[in-house]
Amino acid sequence: MQAPDDFNPPVGQAIELQPGLHRILAPNPSPMTYRGTNTYLVGERDLAVIDPGPLSEPHLDAILSALQPGQRISHIVVTHSHLDHSPLAAPLAERTGAPILAFGGPQSGRSTVMTQLALQGLAGGGEGIDTAFRPHIEVADGEMINGDGWRLEVIHTPGHLGNHIALAWGDVCFTADHVMGWASSLVSPPDGDLTDFMQACHKLQARDWSVFHAGHGAPISNPAERLEWLIAHRQTREAQILAALEDQPGTARQLAERIYTDTPTALLPAAERNVFAHLVDLYGKSKVTMPGDLSVEATFDRSA
Repeated sequence: MQAPDDFNPPVGQAIELQPGLHRILAPNPSPMTYRGTNTYLVGERDLAVIDPGPLSEPHLDAILSALQPGQRISHIVVTHSHLDHSPLAAPLAERTGAPILAFGGPQSGRSTVMTQLALQGLAGGGEGIDTAFRPHIEVADGEMINGDGWRLEVIHTPGHLGNHIALAWGDVCFTADHVMGWASSLVSPPDGDLTDFMQACHKLQARDWSVFHAGHGAPISNPAERLEWLIAHRQTREAQILAALEDQPGTARQLAERIYTDTPTALLPAAERNVFAHLVDLYGKSKVTMPGDLSVEATFDRSA
C-alpha cells in the first residue's frame, strides 16, 4: 500500500522534527526507497547518527554540514545492512572517529530456515545487501546505547533483514524499514523471514509509542493503527494464498499469478518472492505441505 502524503522534503537539509532530533533526506529516491533514505541526528552536543545511508559524497557532506558549533558525532548506529542504509557508515566513521554500532554483519540474526535456503543457492532481492558491512560494536536486543543527554534502546526486529533493529528514544521509535508509512515492508527470503517479521510486529505492538520515524517517508503519527494495518495486511495475503491452494496446488510463481492479477509482468518476480515468504511461514505453521525440500520451485498444497 502506498499512502498518499505530501512528504517531499528538500534533499540534504537538516530538518528539525523536535528538540534534539533532525532528519536529513539522502539523494537516493527509487521505487524501493520512496523519496530516499532518512538519516536521523539525535542529541544536542554529542550526536548519534542513525542510518548514514547510501554511499554518497553529497550526503556525507550534508551530514557533516549539519553539525553546529560545539557539536560532534559520537555514535553511528546502523539499523540494518541494506545498501540504502549502511554503506556511508564507514566513510562517516573515518571522518569523525565515531564508532559504528549495529546488531551484526549482513548474515547476523538470519533464521535457521533462511540459512538453509541461502545454502541451497536462493539469493535475496530488493534493496541489495551491503556485504562488506561490519560494525565496530555489536549491540543486542534490549541493550542501551548511552550518549550525551540521550539514550537509545535496541529492539531486535528481524524480518525485513535478520540484523534489523529498531531504536526506542523514550516513546519515540526509529523503525527503519520494519514499519513505514508510505508502503508495507519488503520481506524477501532468504534475507527476509515473515515469521520473524510478524513476531517483531507484535513485539512493537506491546508498547505505547507516540510516533514512528521510519527509514523512508514521513513520520507515522498513529503507530498503533499502522501496526494493526501491517499485521492485517499480511493476514489478508495469507488468507488469499490458502484460498488459492484450495483450488489447486501451485508454486510460488503460479500462486502469485493467480493472486496478483492486476500486477504488471515486470513486478511478478517481487510478487513471487512475497508469496514464497508467506509459504515458508505457512509451512512452519503446518498449514501447507510440499514434496521434497523447501524451495521457491516447490509445489505447495493445503495441509490435510
